[in-house]
Amino acid sequence: MADPVIVWFRRDLRLADNSALESASGAPVLPVFVWALSEEGDWTPGGASRWWLHRSLAALDADMRARGSRLIVRSGSSADTLTALVRETGAGAVHWNRRCEPAAAAQEDEVARALAGMGCRVRTFDGSDLSGSTGLLNASGRPFQVFTPFYRALSARLTDEGIAPSGGPPALAPPAEWPSSEPLDSLGQRPVAAWDAGLRATWTPGEQGAQSDLDRFLAERIGTYAAMRDRPDTEGVSRLSPHLHFGEIGPRQIWHAAQNVPGSEPFLRQLVWREFSRHLLRHFPHTASEPLRPEFAAFPWRTDPAALRAWRRGMTGYPIVDAGMRQLRRTGWMHNRVRMLVASFLTKDLLIPWQEGARWFWDTLVDADLANNTQGWQWTAGCGADASPYFRIFNPVIQGMRFDPDGAYVRQWVPELAKIPAEWIHRPWEAPDRVLAEAGVRLGETYPARIVDHAEAREAALAAYAQLRRAAQCGKQIPPSSG
Repeated sequence: MADPVIVWFRRDLRLADNSALESASGAPVLPVFVWALSEEGDWTPGGASRWWLHRSLAALDADMRARGSRLIVRSGSSADTLTALVRETGAGAVHWNRRCEPAAAAQEDEVARALAGMGCRVRTFDGSDLSGSTGLLNASGRPFQVFTPFYRALSARLTDEGIAPSGGPPALAPPAEWPSSEPLDSLGQRPVAAWDAGLRATWTPGEQGAQSDLDRFLAERIGTYAAMRDRPDTEGVSRLSPHLHFGEIGPRQIWHAAQNVPGSEPFLRQLVWREFSRHLLRHFPHTASEPLRPEFAAFPWRTDPAALRAWRRGMTGYPIVDAGMRQLRRTGWMHNRVRMLVASFLTKDLLIPWQEGARWFWDTLVDADLANNTQGWQWTAGCGADASPYFRIFNPVIQGMRFDPDGAYVRQWVPELAKIPAEWIHRPWEAPDRVLAEAGVRLGETYPARIVDHAEAREAALAAYAQLRRAAQCGKQIPPSSG
């Protein structure tokens, strides 16, 4: 019998199109997940991510058992755990799919050195990327920092190479003897307090849930995606982001399934945005906590705990902003258009550092992905690659009226405003007293008054940006402000 192969599952919690698993074909397979929180650096999984991960691992184990295998769960040092398993089982090799986060890359290097030191073969793969995206550079041999040329280069590579994904194995050869495994509940990923009812009602983690969501999107919504993707009041998007983050479905599978569907190009373009974010994090690892554009390190951000707390709770007095933040608290997810709005409000209306918003999203999103989260916040704040200009400041009233014209999204997540007519629902402070009274709304009591005037905040943000530009030209530091 061939020596067993350990397949180290990381952010690839699926059996189909799994390069590391496929490469172990023909040998007994030891699937392993290692819970090593201390090796995640400054970005240990938040509460919503842990909730999802627990259920995803349980689903993966069930899928493996249906194929004659099982998932071995261990906790502790990844290097120590994997080398111990090699000794216990006589495994001849360890395979895994690489992650893009800086701490994960350091972790993998440590594991590879430890395994090489004991003579164990190591094989690693880019199983979580679109084919050919790793190592893609611009014409000058440097990392891309603008999306459109990256998109063109990767699209051409995908067309040339083809990316037909592999299917999952019908069976997994078991080892002669199974090593011990820790109970999944022992990892402490499930919430102690029952705050997760909204998550349970909204999501089905696991490979089967991911495939079902993709099939539903392709059958029902991809044809209208371009027209409806910015409308949070409708089911116009795929909602595949958490499945992608945890690797329950791979980007190659999505690309292959969607590429020949009429009208799919705008959707596939968003998949390449994900690749672009991973590309940036690999090449500029400091951007997880620092701006890509170094001049923004001197931006005069404000310290305002009360405003930050109101933003987190969805109590800013701006209905579209509050709806998004409450949807996030309830479901662990937020529509992408609204993510941009709430991020713009925090960084430009409140002048609170983008890192504060990134940290909150990290803890509350079920799709909290370091590359996507970093790129999204830096794009909105104006300090990242291919960023939105700092002087582009979303008006929450105009955005609400444009993308939630009937107020359905606000009514769903801000029920205290449910009876306000659509004409006023995005600007209740301008509604006549009679309208507010009939709707049962008392500003400052049943619904908060605005914590900031957008027009005034916009002028303050533009002044701060102008101050930054002048300081950059003079080489001066700008002191932070407090509010």
